[in-house]
Amino acid sequence: MSDQFRDTLETFENEFPQRDYEIEIVCPEFTSVCPMTGQPDFGVLTFTYTPEAKCVELKSLKMYLQQFRNEGIFYENVSNRILEDLVAVLQPRRIKLVAVFSARGGITTNIIVTHEAKD
Repeated sequence: MSDQFRDTLETFENEFPQRDYEIEIVCPEFTSVCPMTGQPDFGVLTFTYTPEAKCVELKSLKMYLQQFRNEGIFYENVSNRILEDLVAVLQPRRIKLVAVFSARGGITTNIIVTHEAKD
């Protein structure tokens, strides 16, 4: 998988860094590809983060996520990769990603990954 995915993410300055507030972003049309079957995987990604100095620019987040559309990657790996990239770019106080993947063969999978900055 290309390390250049992360370069797609753009940020802007958080004008209220003294305030502890949450930003929730819901991406209902996430797609990737199952590396075992080659079949498409569909999911809803919900990001909740408390910014420090930076916030993510939404169009760049959309473009970043669309890069996974043709990537063969397991649910667990894509969820952790996305969180790692957002932490690297944003350096938030805390961030949580809830990835709810659509049923396949009667089984649904939810992946929850979190990060909290160390003081």
